[in-house]
Amino acid sequence: MAQDEQPKTAEMNLTVNGRQYGIRVLPDTPLLWVLRDNLGLTGTKFGCGVGLCGACTVHINGVAIRSCITPVSSVVGKRITTIEGLSPDGSHPVQKAWIADDVPQCGYCHPGQIMAAAALLAKKPSPSDADIDAAMSGNICRCGTYQRIRRAIHRAAGAATPGGRR
Repeated sequence: MAQDEQPKTAEMNLTVNGRQYGIRVLPDTPLLWVLRDNLGLTGTKFGCGVGLCGACTVHINGVAIRSCITPVSSVVGKRITTIEGLSPDGSHPVQKAWIADDVPQCGYCHPGQIMAAAALLAKKPSPSDADIDAAMSGNICRCGTYQRIRRAIHRAAGAATPGGRR
């Protein structure tokens, strides 16, 4: 690109939380920044910027992805669900379990944790500890609430484990 050329923005239509949005951005803009800066959906968090911590997890057609490394142009025509759209009133089983098991400590990572857990349960309604560990391994909790996270996922699934209390 020549020095005096500006990068080309593009018009795109996105379906986020069941609503249609028209935006004009650079096609390689990370979805995270479109959600936060263009659409004002700030529940999805910035953590590492390289897709390793999980704070930015959203669903694309029901699959958990890292929005910090997903170009917005790659999700045009797909269903995007953020923490705000998972359950606007907090009635999703994972959200209820998070509260019941007092999972958050600082709370920063939990939108991504909840989105990853909801995707897991949609795919595997009665996960084992190993299933949970595998599905959640890419989500980092700096406060170390992993046991509470696991217990809450079991609660949401309706499957208490021997080590988990209800």
